[in-house]
Amino acid sequence: MAAQRGLDRRTVGKYARARTWQEVMRRPPRKPSVLDPYLDYLQQRWDEGQHSAKILHEELETKGYLGHYQRVKMAVAPLRRGLPLDEPRERPPSPREAARWITTHPHRRNLHISERLPRLLDHCPELRRTHDLVRRFAAILDNRDATPLPGWLNDLMNSGLAPLVGLAGALHEDRHAVAQGITTLYNSGVNEGRITDVKLQKRLMAGRAGVPLLRHRVVLIAHLRRRYTVRPPEMISG
Repeated sequence: MAAQRGLDRRTVGKYARARTWQEVMRRPPRKPSVLDPYLDYLQQRWDEGQHSAKILHEELETKGYLGHYQRVKMAVAPLRRGLPLDEPRERPPSPREAARWITTHPHRRNLHISERLPRLLDHCPELRRTHDLVRRFAAILDNRDATPLPGWLNDLMNSGLAPLVGLAGALHEDRHAVAQGITTLYNSGVNEGRITDVKLQKRLMAGRAGVPLLRHRVVLIAHLRRRYTVRPPEMISG
């Protein structure tokens, strides 16, 4: 169908899964208002047969509502047309935000993320599998125990998610090096950092500096890294 209509497959899928026309309408998220805590009561009274916005406003005032009558009138307007109440809708997280939520340690997530992430995972089984695999690998790193690594790689390979399957293949080829990186304090991070420094200086000074100046800058940065990098006590010799 997407090929015949010249549309993106995700767009066609959205329309195919929609149960009502409201689900495919693109509306900007509504900002929260002082009426939001009383929406359930409004729906209840409407279902009970009270359709007067004036009376509903008076009832809400007895419950502590301090807003204007006009806001109540606008809130019940969709009900008069057979539509649901216009409740505030959250903006869906971007892929970058979702990745950050998943990779952040649960104890370091703020209240906003802790409330929204479970709802996001409930709506996307693929993200839930990804979240579980990421947290399991994080536990392996925290515990410095490579024993669960083979089982984790097998689950990663069988996850059914193409990016994770590709990652599993690459990690499996270097599984012995990965295990060493998990269980020991020594790794190639320092060398990778030096290479990054050299590439950065080359890009910053390309066409504006000769070899002597470039060498001086690289040596200076290496000196500063050695001076300010904190090393574990086990790596500091007497």
